[in-house]
Amino acid sequence: QVQLVESGGGLVQPGGSLRLSCAASGSGFSIGAMGWYRQAPGKQRELVADITSAGRTNYADAVKGRFTISRDNAKNTVYLQMNSLKPEDTAVYLCKADARRLLTPWYNYWGQGTQVTVSS
Repeated sequence: QVQLVESGGGLVQPGGSLRLSCAASGSGFSIGAMGWYRQAPGKQRELVADITSAGRTNYADAVKGRFTISRDNAKNTVYLQMNSLKPEDTAVYLCKADARRLLTPWYNYWGQGTQVTVSS
């Protein structure tokens, strides 16, 4: 099994910044693409940003220019730097990682989520 441990959420004022981290661990697994999703109350889960193992990134339109995703492959860790936060960014942020053992299919693993609240 692969475990994802997220950290860095919290309460921040509009215009502020937060940095989320997600570390993946699992003996014998290779980690592929990693990403961040978010889910606000009463809304569907949506992609925020993702990054391939080669470093290619993809962002939701709502966060382009404000959020930056990065990763450290040696640590199997993905980061989300969130700047110029808005109240509408308030949500539970969940980390996702594609992982597999050698010669087996890729499987999606999810973290437990971290709350981000943007409010004055």
